[in-house]
Amino acid sequence: MIGIIYKETGEREQVSKSKAFLLLVLANLFWAGNYVFGKYVIAQMTPLWMTFSRWLLALIVLLPIACLIEKPDWKQVGRAWLPLLGMALLGVIGYNILLYSSLFYTSSTNAALVNSLNPALIVLFSVLLLREKIKAVQVGGFVLSLFGVIVILTQGHVLQIFHTEFNKGDLLMLAAILVWTFYSILGRRLSSIPPVTATAVSAVFAVILMLPVALYQGIDLAKIGPLAVIGMLYIVLFPSIGSFVFWNMAVREVGPSRSGIFLNLIAVFTALISVILGEKLTAPQSIGGLLVIAGVCLTSGITDRKKSLPIDEQLQGKQSGV
Repeated sequence: MIGIIYKETGEREQVSKSKAFLLLVLANLFWAGNYVFGKYVIAQMTPLWMTFSRWLLALIVLLPIACLIEKPDWKQVGRAWLPLLGMALLGVIGYNILLYSSLFYTSSTNAALVNSLNPALIVLFSVLLLREKIKAVQVGGFVLSLFGVIVILTQGHVLQIFHTEFNKGDLLMLAAILVWTFYSILGRRLSSIPPVTATAVSAVFAVILMLPVALYQGIDLAKIGPLAVIGMLYIVLFPSIGSFVFWNMAVREVGPSRSGIFLNLIAVFTALISVILGEKLTAPQSIGGLLVIAGVCLTSGITDRKKSLPIDEQLQGKQSGV
């Protein structure tokens, strides 16, 4: 009897894990589409209006999800208004405007590959600002990731790094992931606020802050073509809502450590989609991307964490968001 119960429990856990891994794959596939469709939309909308429209429309769905599923303590949320405002300035406004600005000058693939440095950068600044411990292998992983980004930025001419005229879009993407790093570190201080709620409230602050500038800047709706409308609808429904909800469902099942490694799929999916749409993948992009991903795997220390953490903590972890 005990054997039967154990077998059924194990089967249910396996199904749950398989479902969680599928959700992680879908979440990162949707995020990859943000780079590809963003490249088309930025041709007809300013980065500010893209960011403003994206989060204004996403709030229509995110706020009900937060209220009905997470049921947050709004008094506690209100007391955290200052860090949530900071998250709005950094993660919602700063990161997205820099990201979409970069797509005006560089390819979707390059932007996604540079973005792959982000997990390693978060580890580095967590050490510097939060005094988290880091091992030699993680330092090596960060250096390897950084070298991969240099390969991408210099188009393979690493020795000419100080004589190379860098692509403006790649530099903007570097600035974007630096901003996202500080956003992520700030978000760790809000562990008491549910992730969808934190994102929704941050988006509310961001929309309010962007509204006067968006109205002043204005937008000519007659110049917005069908492709831009489709692209914006995709960005609202899938990267802004679908990816976030799927990510947090999966993190609850398998934990943040296992989930984090799936972020490397963003660059892979972006490259694949771009190639399908006719963009050529260069040798420096391929080599640099592989170096970045390998470095992030070392920096995240996932294998080491699995060995050192109790099994319950490995599978559950603390709830985190992207």
